[in-house]
Amino acid sequence: MPDVAPLPARSVMLSLLLGSHPDRMSAAELVRAGEHFGIPAATARVALTRAVAAGDLRRADGDPGQYALGERLAARQRRQDEAVLDAETGWDGSWEMAVVVVAGRTSAERAALRDRLSSYRMAELREGVWTRPANLRRPRGYADEVVLSTFTATPDEDPAVLARQLWDLGGWAARGRALLGQLGKTREPAARLAVAAHVVRHLAADPLLPAALLPADWPAAAMRTAYAAYQDELREIALAPR
Repeated sequence: MPDVAPLPARSVMLSLLLGSHPDRMSAAELVRAGEHFGIPAATARVALTRAVAAGDLRRADGDPGQYALGERLAARQRRQDEAVLDAETGWDGSWEMAVVVVAGRTSAERAALRDRLSSYRMAELREGVWTRPANLRRPRGYADEVVLSTFTATPDEDPAVLARQLWDLGGWAARGRALLGQLGKTREPAARLAVAAHVVRHLAADPLLPAALLPADWPAAAMRTAYAAYQDELREIALAPR
């Protein structure tokens, strides 16, 4: 796969906090970490100011010297954490299903619902019919949508065939293996951070299917392990003394 372009300064600052637990760092820690990725201190400070103005970052409660993720990125961090964790439970063969039962919605409303259902790792079987295996620990928060009727069902067809129809499993796996290989061979700090950002973004699109429905050599577990190790690298960089 082609080389991944380094992240701009603002994205580096955000990536450092997205990979940090708890999600707060001081300006000095962020500026020092930015220098490790080739970002001058002045550029890093400007990036932090602009990130706060845009709502991506905020001053931490009770400590104005600390930066924390804004609401939107805090939600993104939760999704990233879910992607890095193995969320599978024992699976009894049943599937979640959500069916749109209200017509006359605006395009913006339809798009927002699609985004919400996708965030629950649902896939659209046909227009207005969303489903996935019922193997995740997370609550079915989408069930509070008044335009939906929700069910638990068991397909008559082969569930592995259905899964391949709903998700491009071969394409996801090939991209995942390529990213994993690139992360393993990339050593330059800025490029390595950029590849790691692509890894976690790709993991966020993992459908988190039961093992019985996945192709052989599914790379998600290896990607989670590699990204968790990279998060440890980021913490060491951020906390390293001057």
